[in-house]
Amino acid sequence: MQDFEKLGVFYLGRAYDLNKKKSKEGPLLYDSKDLVTHAVCVGMTGSGKTGLCLALLEEAAIDGIPAIIIDPKGDLGNLLLTFPDLRPEDFAPWVNEDDARKKGVSPAEYASQQAAFWKNGLESWGQNGGRIKRLREAAEFTIFTPGSSAGVPVSILKSFAAPDEKIIEDNDLLRERTSTTATSLLGLLGIDADPIRSREHILLSTILDHAWKKKQDVDLAALIQSIQTPPVNKIGVMDIDSFYPSKDRFALAMQLNNLLASPGFEAWLEGEALDIDRLLHSPDGKPRVSIFSIAHLSDAERMFFVSLLLNQTLGWMRSQSGTTSLRAILYMDEIFGYFPPVANPPSKTPLLTLLKQARAFGLGIVLATQNPVDLDYKGLANTGTWFIGRLQTERDKARVLEGLEGASAGAGQKFDRSKMEEILAGLGSRIFLMNNVHEDAPEIFETRWVMSYLRGPLSRDQIKKLMDSRKRDGSDAATGQTKSSIKPSISSTGISASTKATNSLPILPPDVPQFFAPVGATKSGEVNLLYQPMLLGAASVRFIDKKTQLDISKESAYVTLITDSAIAVNWENAEAIDIDLNGLEKTPQADARFDELPTVAGKAKSYETWNKDFTKWVNANEKIELLCSKAIGAYSKPGESERDFRIRLQQSAHEQRDESAEQLKKKYAPKMLALQERIRRAEQALAREAEQAKQQQLQTAISFGTTLLGAFLGRKTVGAATIGRATTAARGVSRSLKEREDVGRATENVQVLQQQLADLEADFNAEAAALQASNDPATENLETVSLRPKKTDISIKLVALVWLPHWQDAQGNSVPA
Repeated sequence: MQDFEKLGVFYLGRAYDLNKKKSKEGPLLYDSKDLVTHAVCVGMTGSGKTGLCLALLEEAAIDGIPAIIIDPKGDLGNLLLTFPDLRPEDFAPWVNEDDARKKGVSPAEYASQQAAFWKNGLESWGQNGGRIKRLREAAEFTIFTPGSSAGVPVSILKSFAAPDEKIIEDNDLLRERTSTTATSLLGLLGIDADPIRSREHILLSTILDHAWKKKQDVDLAALIQSIQTPPVNKIGVMDIDSFYPSKDRFALAMQLNNLLASPGFEAWLEGEALDIDRLLHSPDGKPRVSIFSIAHLSDAERMFFVSLLLNQTLGWMRSQSGTTSLRAILYMDEIFGYFPPVANPPSKTPLLTLLKQARAFGLGIVLATQNPVDLDYKGLANTGTWFIGRLQTERDKARVLEGLEGASAGAGQKFDRSKMEEILAGLGSRIFLMNNVHEDAPEIFETRWVMSYLRGPLSRDQIKKLMDSRKRDGSDAATGQTKSSIKPSISSTGISASTKATNSLPILPPDVPQFFAPVGATKSGEVNLLYQPMLLGAASVRFIDKKTQLDISKESAYVTLITDSAIAVNWENAEAIDIDLNGLEKTPQADARFDELPTVAGKAKSYETWNKDFTKWVNANEKIELLCSKAIGAYSKPGESERDFRIRLQQSAHEQRDESAEQLKKKYAPKMLALQERIRRAEQALAREAEQAKQQQLQTAISFGTTLLGAFLGRKTVGAATIGRATTAARGVSRSLKEREDVGRATENVQVLQQQLADLEADFNAEAAALQASNDPATENLETVSLRPKKTDISIKLVALVWLPHWQDAQGNSVPA
C-alpha cells in the first residue's frame, strides 16, 4: 500500500522547502474530516489552482465522497478524461489541436507526447493507471448542462416545488428561500428587484410563501395564473389592486409567459430534476460526482441556476442527520460575482447559510477564485482551510491576509502577518500555502500530478460526446432513471365505464357503509364526472421485533373490484391506495354519473363476510421487509430503499472508520513518540562515546609516538621516564579498547531501539491495513428479513363501499379524478 493510501486522508502533494526550492520526502496528507469546516482556494491564472482542486475532488471520489460541482468555465469536465491504460489513442480525441500546431507536430504525435508526459508525471508522484482505474470505479461522473442538451439536461420545475417541511417550519429559512427564488427568477426576466422596495419581488415572494406554507408545489404556469389572480386579497394593509393594479400584474405575467413560451426555454424544463439526493448517489447507492457546466449561459441565467441549485442543496442538507465525518462536497470554481463583499446577489444568502450551518451535517463547501478582492472575507471567517497560491497584485495579497487573519482569530490562533507576507511572496507555480486551523502551523507544499487529463475547457461537442453514451443507455446512468413501462392498476388508471351508468345514486340500506372519495384532479376539456364503485379495506398493523428493535404501526388501505361472479370479492387482486380516511365524503359531487353497482354490494351481510376475509388476507400478506448488513449489524428502516440504506451504511462506515483511525493514532502515537525520544537520546550517547573513543585513540597514539621517538633519538639505555611513558601508553591502549566497547554497546542500543520502532510501525501499518480492508457497505451482499404481524396486532379500521371519481370523455375513456 502506497504511503498516501491512508484511512480518510487526501493525497494532495509533498511538503516544499521554499529556501532550497525543492520538495521534501513523503506525501502531504489532508484529513478528510477537516473539509467539514470548508475550504477556500485562491490563486492567479497559472498558479495551479485548478489542478489542486481537481486533485482534492479525485481523492474525495476515491474515498467514496460524492460531490456537486459548479463549473462556470467549462474545464472541470476534465474529471471524466481519465485513461487507466494511458494509451496515445485514449488522449487523441481530447488533445488541443492548437497546442499541437504550436509545437509543429500532428495531433496524433501530440497525443503520443501527452500520453508519455502524463504517464511520467504520474509515476513521479507514485501513481499509475491502476489508481486511475480505481478512481473511475469509485464513483459515477456526469456533466449536466442546464439550458442545453449538450450534456445531461436539467429541469428547473422541481425548484419551485414546496421545500422540505423543516424549511417550511423555520420562518427565517422559508423567507430566505422565497426571497432568493423570487430574486433569481426576476433576474432571469432582466428585472433588478430590491426585496424591500420592488412590488414585483414582494408579489412573487407572497405567492410562493402562500403556496409553500400549504405544502403546494408551484410551476411556472401556475405562477403566471397566480400573478393575474393572486391567492391573497391584501399585501400588508393595502388591498392587492391598490398595491399592484391588475393591468400592471398582467404585464408582469406576460413577461413571464414570453419567457416560458420562448423556444430556448424548453431546454430548462426537460431532463433531470434538481434532486440533490439523486445527484449525490445513484439508485444503487454509488457515490456520484455531478458537474454542472454553465459556461454556455448568460450572466443572468447563471445566477438564476446557481441560486436555485444552492437553495435545493440547503433544503437537502436540512433533511440530513448530523455527523462529524465528511458526507458530501459542494465545490464552486471561480466564485467571482456570486459571493461579493458589498452587493447581495441571489446566490449570496444561501451560500452564506451553507457556510455557517453545513458543517453540522457533514457537507464541505469548497470555493475557488483567482480574484481575491471579490470575496466576502467576513463571510469566510469560519472557513477552516485556506489554500493560497501565487497572487497577482499587492491588493490581492492584502485581501487574502485579511481573510487569513479573520480565520485565525475565529479559531483562537495567533497570526504572524509579516511571516505570512514573506511566504506568499515566495510562492511559485503549483506551490501552495495550506493554512489549516486543525493543524499546529501552516504548511507549504507542491501539488501532486492529477489523474485527470487537463486539456482545458471542453467544447459543447466534446461534452456531447462524453454524455451521449449515457443518454442513449436504456438504464440512464446519467440520471438514475430507468426507462420501463408502467403496469396499469386499479388505482392509477381509468376503468372502462359500464354502459348502464346512470345519473342517480343507487338506493342502499342505511347499514351499508358507503363513502365518496374527494375529487382532487382538475377538470380538463369536455369531460363528465363518473363515480365507480370499489370495496375499500383499511387496517392498522403493528410490527414489533426485539432483534431489529422495531416497533412501528403501519396504516394501509386497499381497493378491489366488486363483481356479480361466484366470488364477488377477491382480496388477492387488491391494490394499495393512498387515501385519507378522514377526508372521505358522505355525499357525491353534483352533476355526477354513477357506474352500475353489483347486487351483492347492496347487502349489509356481504360486508361482514368481506371484513373477515380482509382480516385473514392482511394477516397473510402484510409484512415489512428490512435489509440487514451482517458486517455492521444494522437494519434498514421501514420503507427505506436499498440505495438509501447503503448510503446510510456508507456514512456510518465513514464515521466508524474515522473513529477507529483516531483510536489507532491514540494507541500508537505515545509509544512511537517515546521510542523516538529514546532513539534520540541513544544517538546522542553514541555520539559522545564515539567522540571519547576518538580522543582516547589520539591520546594513545601520542603516548606511543613519544616513547618511540625517545628510543629513536639514540638513548642507549632506557631510563625510568621512558619506561613510565611506555607504561602510560599501554594503559592508553587498554582505555582505548574500553572506549571501543562502549561505542559498540551504544551502537547496539540504537539499533535495538530502531528495530523496536520499526516493529511498532509494522504493527500500526498492519492494523491500519486491516481497517482499510474492512467490509465496504457499497458492495456487501445484504440479507432480507421479513417481519409479519401477529393477529392480535391487526386492527381493521374500515371495510366499506367507496365510490372513486373519474373524468370521462365522450368516447367513454376515463382517468382518475
